[in-house]
Amino acid sequence: MSLAERTRGAVAERPFLVDALRAGVCNYTATARFLDVDGDEDAVATALRRYAADLPAYETAGRDARVTMESGLGRVDDPADALLVAGGTALAPGEGLLTGVLAVGDVDAATLAAVLRRLESADVSVEAAATAGDALVVAVPRRAGADAVRTMEDALTAVPVPSAEGGSGRR
Repeated sequence: MSLAERTRGAVAERPFLVDALRAGVCNYTATARFLDVDGDEDAVATALRRYAADLPAYETAGRDARVTMESGLGRVDDPADALLVAGGTALAPGEGLLTGVLAVGDVDAATLAAVLRRLESADVSVEAAATAGDALVVAVPRRAGADAVRTMEDALTAVPVPSAEGGSGRR
């Protein structure tokens, strides 16, 4: 396997670096040290530059969705009225200790990923999350509900466009 292939593989294991390379905000030498790819550091930095040149530019797009909040989410046995079902766990409004934040509209898995990243950055813990069809929901501790709503609304204004949908290259 070539140095370029090893470098790309190491970057692929850290998706945040793909975003940084696409956005053009990577220090190639520092990233080469961080990756610890077996090979000359300058050669790894050069491989990173070439890889970045091949990637589509980092782009974001707003999503049109209505965000609402549902307090009192808790576990229920009957998933019929649940706001979120994952595996064998169903969460529905009632007397629970969680708040559900729901976005309905132009949402998908990329939107969920952007929302989860933003919530993590805002130090809002997420107990559960899902997306299906035109709905996305996250369950957060009750007291974090208002922060989660604001964070989700903000995240919806700039959802990263996946690299597979981006342009043909930056340069």
